[in-house]
Amino acid sequence: QVQLVESGGGLVQPGGSLRLSCAASGNIFNVNAMGWYRQAPGKQRELVAGITNSGTTNYADSVKGRFTISRDNAKNTVYLQMNSLKPEDTAVYYCNMIIQYSVWNEYNYWGQGTQVTVSS
Repeated sequence: QVQLVESGGGLVQPGGSLRLSCAASGNIFNVNAMGWYRQAPGKQRELVAGITNSGTTNYADSVKGRFTISRDNAKNTVYLQMNSLKPEDTAVYYCNMIIQYSVWNEYNYWGQGTQVTVSS
């Protein structure tokens, strides 16, 4: 059993910054990757940033140079630092963790989501 809890969302003006946190608890082992997705009303959920078990990062083109993903393995926590925020970044942000249980079975865990609203 794994639980992911996000925090740090809120209302911010264009050009501002927010830092999202995702803390994982439960039976944490064989983590392949963690990441952040977002979904705006009426749109498909999309990958914002991901980080593998080796530390390799991946970003959506729309956030490169503005967002930074990082992790603290000892705390089972992943972060998303968001700078120079734009109204287009407004969405519900979801934390994701992929755990490999066997060569036949990997499972995606999701947090409840945290609202990020960028508006003047």
